[in-house]
Amino acid sequence: MTPDILSQTYGLSGKTALVTGGGSGIGKAIATCLARSGAKVVIAGRRADVLEAAAAEIGQGCGTFVLDVTDIAALPEAEAAIAAKFGTIDILINNAGNTLKKPFEDCDMSDFDQIFDVHVRGALELSRCVIKRLLAEERPGSISFISSMTAYIGQPLVHGYTISKTAIDGVIRGLSAEFAARGIRVNGVAPGWIDTEIFRKATDGDAPRKQKIMSRIPTQTLGQPEDIGWACAFLSSPAAKYINGQVILVDGGGATGF
Repeated sequence: MTPDILSQTYGLSGKTALVTGGGSGIGKAIATCLARSGAKVVIAGRRADVLEAAAAEIGQGCGTFVLDVTDIAALPEAEAAIAAKFGTIDILINNAGNTLKKPFEDCDMSDFDQIFDVHVRGALELSRCVIKRLLAEERPGSISFISSMTAYIGQPLVHGYTISKTAIDGVIRGLSAEFAARGIRVNGVAPGWIDTEIFRKATDGDAPRKQKIMSRIPTQTLGQPEDIGWACAFLSSPAAKYINGQVILVDGGGATGF
């Protein structure tokens, strides 16, 4: 395959991509992979200093925008400001996330709300804003949600995270069915156990939990953030033009391993 065919098939030149939670971890890796694929990338998050440091590391003209996805009322104005400054968002990666490790009997609704506000409510509203603009401008688009293998297997102590990621899989199915015929594909990537701050927060000081995790991954390794980044780049590219409503597990076989 010649370089021109590769760039036409897998490249993202001429596209503007927004990655929420793009200042660190998986989000920064996703932004890096999109930028290396040719997209103009904007990373969003709550901390300007973290975003600026990440953008400098990503390079290639990476832009930043301070955004709190839990501020639902402010998201339409934020989307409009991003579009005015950087151009219409062709590729949206709903990556912003948080987690809480806590026994179920000690949880209350506020514990679940703090997870849902990021993973579900904020991602839904931002996606709605992006979709409205794409439809108004009659532009094709790609929206990806970061799901999780916790939507497929049971894990104790992270109930809000598990429930919210399961909800995201339903969002992907619903939106993909509604907008594909209008040129907007919706998919997801479900990371397995990736070597990130969130993973370490869930496993530090819990050796039996970490041992159990490692024992069920056939590759016997944790994933790296860029493994998720390249999956998102692929789903956003012309190579994935007939992939819609799918969630790709990037987990080293952990969801099905023995």
